[in-house]
Amino acid sequence: MTTVASTSALDADDHPDSPTAPAAAGESASNTRTGWWTTQLAHRGSLAALLVATTIAYLWNLSANGWGNSFYAAAIQAGSQSAKAWFFGSSDMANSITVDKPPASLWIPALSVRIFGLNSWAMLVPEALMGVGSVALLYFLTRRYFGHWPAILAGGVLAMTPVAALMFRFNNPEALLILLMIGAVWALLRAVDDGRTRWLVLCGVFVGFGFLTKQMAVLLIVPGLAVTYLAFGPHGWGRRLVQLFAALGGLIVSAGWWILAVELWPASSRPYIGGSPTNSILELTFGYNGLGRINGDEHGSVGPGAHSGGFGGYGGPGGFGGGHFNPFGEPSPWRMFEAGQGGQIAWLIPAALVLTVAGIILLRKASRRDGQRAFLVVWALWLLVTAGVFSFMQGIFHSYYTAALAPAVAALVGGGAALIWRNRAELWVRIVAAGTVWATAGWAFALLDRSPDFVPWLRWAVLVVGIVAGLAFLPNKRVVALVAATAAIIAGLAGPLAYTLDTLGTAKSGAIIGAGPNVQGAMGGPFGGMGRHGRGGPGGMHGFGGMNGTGGMNGMNGPGGMNGMNGSHRSVPGMNGSTMPSTPGGNGNGNGGPGTNMSSTPGGAGGLLWGSTPTATMIATLNQNADHYTWVAAAVGSMTASGYQLATNHSVMPIGGFNGTDPSPTLAAFKELVAQKKIHFFIASGRDGFMGNSDSSRTSAQISDWIEATFGSKTVDGITLYDLSAPKGS
Repeated sequence: MTTVASTSALDADDHPDSPTAPAAAGESASNTRTGWWTTQLAHRGSLAALLVATTIAYLWNLSANGWGNSFYAAAIQAGSQSAKAWFFGSSDMANSITVDKPPASLWIPALSVRIFGLNSWAMLVPEALMGVGSVALLYFLTRRYFGHWPAILAGGVLAMTPVAALMFRFNNPEALLILLMIGAVWALLRAVDDGRTRWLVLCGVFVGFGFLTKQMAVLLIVPGLAVTYLAFGPHGWGRRLVQLFAALGGLIVSAGWWILAVELWPASSRPYIGGSPTNSILELTFGYNGLGRINGDEHGSVGPGAHSGGFGGYGGPGGFGGGHFNPFGEPSPWRMFEAGQGGQIAWLIPAALVLTVAGIILLRKASRRDGQRAFLVVWALWLLVTAGVFSFMQGIFHSYYTAALAPAVAALVGGGAALIWRNRAELWVRIVAAGTVWATAGWAFALLDRSPDFVPWLRWAVLVVGIVAGLAFLPNKRVVALVAATAAIIAGLAGPLAYTLDTLGTAKSGAIIGAGPNVQGAMGGPFGGMGRHGRGGPGGMHGFGGMNGTGGMNGMNGPGGMNGMNGSHRSVPGMNGSTMPSTPGGNGNGNGGPGTNMSSTPGGAGGLLWGSTPTATMIATLNQNADHYTWVAAAVGSMTASGYQLATNHSVMPIGGFNGTDPSPTLAAFKELVAQKKIHFFIASGRDGFMGNSDSSRTSAQISDWIEATFGSKTVDGITLYDLSAPKGS
């Protein structure tokens, strides 16, 4: 079999210059053995260095990220205390509502918190270790087909991709999703090698658990998996099709058991399915997390959907991510290269595509079963299909989604570079190598020039080194070629490495985060730029049209923009609001202070995209007689509720789910819970009119209106608090 038989040769770099090539005539056996041991030491040492460096990098300064995304952190906390919350992915320990994704990404961190206690490290270390595991798995997969050093290159590219490093240190679903998707490719290529059905079933199982991690997102790699096995697998067409149906069976069983359990479980005894207007996991799957992401018609989204309203009832048509407005750029073929995404993922996409085409041309005479070609094709289809969907989807899109492209880019760079290197005797191959290096260095210069104040000398150094490296590839001289290859790697990875190091040293929290430094115009559209700490230059977070700039977000009430909603009369870091009445610690002003990835500061009530951070006085107030209540408090929206729950370690009900728009609980149900003395306080976050919650048909608005009319309020560190155990006049 082509692939398996050539593995040992590929480990030796598969060319005459390899240090492990067979001994020449007359060479002593002892010298051969010495060379073999030297090579093995170099291989093992470099692999250890890659994995140790990745581990240290991903764990470095990890606690600076705090709870990360407090929306998921609260669900992890809930799952660590309640088996039902763990199984369903509930936002609170009392199981009022789930997060808007299946719970697989929460399961391992929740077990970690149960063992090690509630803290940032217990939540985020599992994510970092998944990142290290992803790098290791990609290394071993690439080594099987191209040898050690190309595999080191592939693993290093993945580890240094800024958006990947960002998500491997965060508690969004991406870390587990990426690990499972790489596992699916590994199993698929093993099936291509030997044709055993069990590998295809295992591939389906990986995809199925990826579905339980982020639903339809994992299905973007399925076309590439299926096409690759049909094209390069052993056996006849009929048997290959049957085997793919077996893989589909593995997918359905590994994902369907949980979906079926949720559908059959009586709705009255399980939490409400967050993100679904009708409390249905199937609706969540095919609507908000499915076709809605493609066509923008996302019922239950953070806005009214693609065909009505604006961002939370503000601004023009389209809603958040739908219709005519998307905060990370409009759908287009160049979306992956725009300001919001370019520095996150696109550094090596052009190189990956060119090297893949060149590699497939070089393998044009290989047999149909050639494993190297299958490797290139499966990763290329992963990259093209996923990037294509991300580029043209009309629904909600965030730049951190592009982390799903990182393994494909890394694998194609490693495999394609290996083929170019081994065939460099051909003039056209050297020309392609030189052109690829020049294009990569020029593109890196353009990306770095978008943040000219960030290591300003770096873009010029990258450009100069890239030009010299490309020129050095043209003559067919081994020593010169080695220098050229080293310089090319430096030129290609210097930019993403700098972005990644900046990411490691910067605190990241909130629902929308980005890797690297300030990038002008990074969020696209009316948002302006979003970079390190949310700060931006002209057109950025502090610039005209930016979140903290003149005109604010979609023109929300002049200077200060979104830096007052739920914020403070002080210049509070974060995306803290509009020009609402100013009270200390809450309900905002429009002065505008430096952003910090849209997180809040002590005393902040939180908001749509950032968690609340209650003061010690507020925590003590909420914890009064906490054991007498099922929920110590309720608040509109999961992000607002999450910080109070994490701080008090008691359930806080997120009315309306993530954005306060889910019909959970109904007004009648909420009144019944209050009558039964199950909810103590209601935290007024100042969001009643945010994201369309002023619509009287929304249950969150109905509940807020009823509470305001029925119960008295007091102010605790600037936050309005209603005691639901004490009606007015009592």
